[in-house]
Amino acid sequence: MDHQMYHYATVSKALEELAEKGFTVDFNLEADRIKDCGDCFEIVHIYRYEGATDPGDEATVYGIKSDKGEKGVYVSGDLSFSEDEAAQTLHELIIKGRQPSE
Repeated sequence: MDHQMYHYATVSKALEELAEKGFTVDFNLEADRIKDCGDCFEIVHIYRYEGATDPGDEATVYGIKSDKGEKGVYVSGDLSFSEDEAAQTLHELIIKGRQPSE
């Protein structure tokens, strides 16, 4: 997996830039699809926004593509995955993508 990390000033700017690249589906509305079939998605872009003073301001913006060709975004709050199963699934895809091929 080859994903690109972008650094925008704000989450809003990241979403705007990704929308210009055709990532228009809001996968936050379809989080169950991600949880149920993580392998049906590919992470194409990742943007991580870290709050300067408050860790609660952290967010990760994923530009993802489904196996059906849909391109969209998923925005996860801080990196506490305990309540965000879709974000955990995406995080596992990142880890899997970094493992050497067998």
